[in-house]
Amino acid sequence: MRNIELEMNQAILDNRDWRKANTEVVYNPHSGNSHVYLYGNEIAIVGDNFVKIFDGGYQSKTTKSRLNAICTRHCIQGEGIYQKAGEWFITVINQEGDKAHRVPFVNGFIFADPLR
Repeated sequence: MRNIELEMNQAILDNRDWRKANTEVVYNPHSGNSHVYLYGNEIAIVGDNFVKIFDGGYQSKTTKSRLNAICTRHCIQGEGIYQKAGEWFITVINQEGDKAHRVPFVNGFIFADPLR
């Protein structure tokens, strides 16, 4: 994981605003959610028990890297985004944590963990 992604995740954990280069975290104290932006386009909303993802209009390597960094820290282990034959897919782990399934990428997809 890149340093910028480590700092981004720390800002999300600390519930604080943060910005570096092309990446920004804006914490909303009313909702308790952190909004993550890449080049000014929203790519994620991170709450206490969910992560909602978007491609921000660009399915780029950088967008995928930021989303996977968020998933690594804020989702169930093994969840994330990958690309195959130019298409994005989402890996989701079942509630027992023992089986993954893959679905086509959809803007607004929500990783939710009822145990968080």
